[in-house]
Amino acid sequence: MAVVAVLAAVCASGTERLDVIRTASDLGPLPADRYDYTPQDYQRSQRATALLVRQCMAERGHPNFPLDPRYPSDPVVATAVSTDYGVLDLAAARRWGYGWDPAKSPDLRPKGRRMTYAEYADLPACNAAASRRLMRGIDAKRDWLYASTRSVEVDKAVRRDPRMRAAWDVWSRCVAEQGFTRYPDPVAAYGDDAWQRGGDGNTRHTRRERATAVADVMCKRRHRTAELWHAVRARKQAVDIAQHRDRYAAGLRSLRTHRTNIAEVLRKLG
Repeated sequence: MAVVAVLAAVCASGTERLDVIRTASDLGPLPADRYDYTPQDYQRSQRATALLVRQCMAERGHPNFPLDPRYPSDPVVATAVSTDYGVLDLAAARRWGYGWDPAKSPDLRPKGRRMTYAEYADLPACNAAASRRLMRGIDAKRDWLYASTRSVEVDKAVRRDPRMRAAWDVWSRCVAEQGFTRYPDPVAAYGDDAWQRGGDGNTRHTRRERATAVADVMCKRRHRTAELWHAVRARKQAVDIAQHRDRYAAGLRSLRTHRTNIAEVLRKLG
């Protein structure tokens, strides 16, 4: 009955407010963002790496090596799914629970031809050479992605924060009062094994899952859980940056060097 009641309540609520939080980006930037690798950095790095590998493979006697090759035999691929604040979009929760529309899932499979076994034998050396080129001038052991290495400790500090623990407890009681599992925090709800994520990271979208996700989002909105969570993360990051200012600065210089290296490769080969 709780499943039906929650879904019915949402359907009856009419048009959603326009000022609600639907994605983590709606909450605004965090202090550590400027020190960290972005999705755009990753995409450009992948493109530069592919160009360098193709050049290296040609030098090793493999002309016309594809930029996005398939392996000689297709590996089994499992996708890891993570989230900063759990599910936030009410419409998506209502339809897809803790997963997403399978029709909109990105196709991550390589688009190029299948490489030969001879090409496959030379690929590791070319990958290593490409990595060295893009990491030129960077002390990878000390400075590379320092903000990412600190994020684990910062997240631990967030979880210990009394305000955060109190906010999660309020959210947890709210979800439980609607007839669902009393999770310790929204990440636990998002990652519940009961949703049976497949190798692509998507869930089964069962009625129970969808109703739980709806209750999750409604409780977050009622108690402004995500906003408080974001504020605590911002404060913890700001403190950590102040305490390790030199290391963060060195990490930022390394990131900028990496971006310069990528730009040079794309300009010459892309």
